[in-house]
Amino acid sequence: QLQLVQSGGGLAQPGGSLRLSCAASAKIVDYFGVAWFRQVPGKEREGIACISTSNGKTTYADSVKGRFTISRDNAKNTVFLQMNSLKPEDTGVYYCATTPTPNYYCDRETDFGFWGRGTQVTVSS
Repeated sequence: QLQLVQSGGGLAQPGGSLRLSCAASAKIVDYFGVAWFRQVPGKEREGIACISTSNGKTTYADSVKGRFTISRDNAKNTVFLQMNSLKPEDTGVYYCATTPTPNYYCDRETDFGFWGRGTQVTVSS
């Protein structure tokens, strides 16, 4: 079974930056896409970014577009989320997830069969 190990995150000031990593125990090119979701206190869990492992095509939620960047390193079987211009509203638990099929929506969590355990991101002055 595929394992996803997350690292990074922590505390940042408003306007600051953090980078999250998601390392897979298998070749990520054997899966069709990797996504980042977040759970913000008091709000619905949302998909914020995803990337195709084959061609690198990216998709972003409006809430993070222009501030966050998802990328991949196929040689290291790792996906990253670079978060810039952070806002207090970005505070929450961030999860990476992988879909084993080509028929998926980036913001539909039921399409993703493998999940990391999550990492806390806190944005505060």
